[in-house]
Amino acid sequence: MPDDWKRQLDRLHAGLVERDDPAAWVAEADAIDASLRYPYLAVRGPVFGVAACDPGSGPHWRLLLRVTDATPQQARDGLHSHLWFKAKDDTDDRAARRELLAAVAVLEREPVDELEVLGVRYRVVRGDEFARSGEDGLEPPRPTDREPAELSWTGAPTTPSPDPGFVLDPGHADTGPAAAALRLGLGQFAYSGARFPKDVRGHSERAVTTHPGVVLLPVGFGVTEQGENGWRPRGGLMPTPHDARRALYGGMVRSWPDAYGFDDDEKATYARAAEEFRAAGRANEARVGELLFRVCRIERLLRTGPDGPEPPRPSDQDAYGPMKMHPTMDEDGTLHYDD
Repeated sequence: MPDDWKRQLDRLHAGLVERDDPAAWVAEADAIDASLRYPYLAVRGPVFGVAACDPGSGPHWRLLLRVTDATPQQARDGLHSHLWFKAKDDTDDRAARRELLAAVAVLEREPVDELEVLGVRYRVVRGDEFARSGEDGLEPPRPTDREPAELSWTGAPTTPSPDPGFVLDPGHADTGPAAAALRLGLGQFAYSGARFPKDVRGHSERAVTTHPGVVLLPVGFGVTEQGENGWRPRGGLMPTPHDARRALYGGMVRSWPDAYGFDDDEKATYARAAEEFRAAGRANEARVGELLFRVCRIERLLRTGPDGPEPPRPSDQDAYGPMKMHPTMDEDGTLHYDD
């Protein structure tokens, strides 16, 4: 192990001991146990979001929007809406509104990944989702992962995403030696294997040099389904294990029957499985016939370089392009719907 790695890990270990925090020690033991039980990393692919560097908030880049979008354009659309609503609701200054609306106009017609507006730099950023895996498949939630105060099964989710405001500085969120070792070990991570096109592999290898720093984003949780070709996601990233459990329950009793046109027998089968899953409380698996669904622990890494977080790569693909998303607004804040 290079000396720099060892010094960083030794410093974190010493800090963990000095804190005299039993909960932190348990979480560290949990992380080490997980690395032994689930020693492999299964990479799902890229995710995108938006970060901002505001001199008024300090020198670091921080996440503005969640890093959960499947394409760069979805993240650009998120920035587009953020700036439009900022112009609509957050200022009465005509000059400020003009500058915000000028940025909106750019995003309506160009696939740009960075803008500076009112002294703040905004950037579409790229991360990678991955999960640990072992002999029994993908890693489920750990006992020390945070849960909502109330484990509700109905209504809209109330747990906020931990992404907005998260500082994109390597090592900022290292809570112990296990997290630091993972982050440092991912420094040379790049796509490999024939399933990735040549240009995708090339851009991934280049990013190791251009953006050598690695930031581990807040852990999320998702529903996965085991199939003939491995595990596949069934829904988006959730902030806590129970939010993912509730998504699985809601899928089985509400959204999936409608989306997939279940007949009465299929609806009844899924409904029984859903109620058994709910009755189990903190279960992380549900079976419906031959199908196995599992709530899994999803991690994300984001690369940084001298100029901040990594933007989308040339080989990252979009399903559609920029478009007008909101009514025209003038510098007085009046909306015009006739166009």
